[in-house]
Amino acid sequence: MKEKRLKPELLIPAGSLEVLKTAVIFGANAVYIGGEAFGLRAKAKNFSMKDIREGISFAHKRNVKVYVTANILAHNRDLDEVRDYFKELEDTRLDALIISDPAVFLIAKQVLPDVDIHISTQANNTNYGTFQFWHKLGAKRVVTARELSLEEIREIRANIPTEMEIETFIHGAMCISYSGRCLLSSFLAGRDANRGACTHPCRWKYAVVEETRPGEYMPVYENERGTYIFNSKDLCMVEHIPELIESGIDSFKIEGRMKTALYVATVARTYRMAIDDYLRDAQYYQSRIPYYQAEIAKCTYRQYTTGFFFGKPDENTQIYDSNTYIKGYTYLGMIEEEKGGKYRIEQKNKFCVGETIEVMKPDGRNIETVVLSIENEDGAAMESAPHPKQILYIDLGIELEIYDILRRKELDI
Repeated sequence: MKEKRLKPELLIPAGSLEVLKTAVIFGANAVYIGGEAFGLRAKAKNFSMKDIREGISFAHKRNVKVYVTANILAHNRDLDEVRDYFKELEDTRLDALIISDPAVFLIAKQVLPDVDIHISTQANNTNYGTFQFWHKLGAKRVVTARELSLEEIREIRANIPTEMEIETFIHGAMCISYSGRCLLSSFLAGRDANRGACTHPCRWKYAVVEETRPGEYMPVYENERGTYIFNSKDLCMVEHIPELIESGIDSFKIEGRMKTALYVATVARTYRMAIDDYLRDAQYYQSRIPYYQAEIAKCTYRQYTTGFFFGKPDENTQIYDSNTYIKGYTYLGMIEEEKGGKYRIEQKNKFCVGETIEVMKPDGRNIETVVLSIENEDGAAMESAPHPKQILYIDLGIELEIYDILRRKELDI
């Protein structure tokens, strides 16, 4: 490493305006979002131009950056539309574009010459020569391939210009295919993972059928562990913040543009605390690792692994018997405003009067409290809130703040 790096950026995903605001409030230094085209999360809610402008304004007022993904692998028919899309982005004040396709890169340089360009992990960035290549073309940052070890990342840092930035995924779902360039979805479901329509066939259960015996399914086993042979555990590096920082990584990236506000708040808040604690007092950080692990486990997840960071993964990084998430908490809603001593939320999941729930605050506190009353928009009392997206006014017996998140514990974790 050529010099001591500055405090790393915490880069959080957002699939909607609500989640963007959550990421900003709960500790992100930057947020990455997708517009309604040319990103790799076609099933996410994604952002209209109006939402992009509102989201960027909200983030910039709080000194948080916003990056827009345009990281599809483009076909001929896409290029004119990409150009038009970038022209629409001209007045949004976005901070960077995330791109993987060289043609899209060139169009971005022409249409948005003052906007930083970050090279997506989809571009298979596995060596310092690739980083040097993109730097010479004008890229500010390159996202490392997920198949790299920390040792390889340190070597990249030592062989690229000081001003060039390294971004690395440190938490979230892992793709079974090299740098996420998967053909399974296209082949099995006709939906192209490289154009944002992945059906996640890596999470499916597989069997073998012999040609002359149709209908007779023989399970596929890998070391006789199970039939979910492509199903990776999720990445989690919250207990390895020192190693990540010392590797020279400039931006710690969280995966998950399909995730809920509760997931994003939990991950952003936990990594924010871990990074800040370590930089303030390394011994204090070490003492708090069990706390970070407990907090991060309150997300939905598939068990955790450190991926490729400390060497090539083995059979212990796969989940063979199930494709389901572990779910510790259910998202109930976010506080939107106070009115007459009650607090407005848009309900996400059912909860009831008399039920014990938890208030999750951006500063790290979790406060258990009881639901004292629920009213609908007309002021009529309700015993429960069974309808998703219903606007409610609630009394929890404590003072709340806008952007506090309400959740209910489901498991002992």
